[in-house]
Amino acid sequence: MTILGDLDALSFVPWIRRHAAKLGLSQAISHTSCHRIELEVAGPVDLIDMMELGCSLGPFDVWVEMIHRTPVDGGGDQVRDRPS
Repeated sequence: MTILGDLDALSFVPWIRRHAAKLGLSQAISHTSCHRIELEVAGPVDLIDMMELGCSLGPFDVWVEMIHRTPVDGGGDQVRDRPS
């Protein structure tokens, strides 16, 4: 999952970690900047959908413009680009 927008990584990254933990998802963040956060999330697809929705709404101090979601397990045509 790649999150693009006006992102405050100092507050958003801990928020992402807490949200993933609440959903019971494993996550690994590989890149953070003020405009981009890249993370891998693993778990049931429905819960990953919930994670994506939560990230699109995010905390009050970020503005998520778009989330690119690409399966890493070769899941076929599940690539998603959704504006937030």
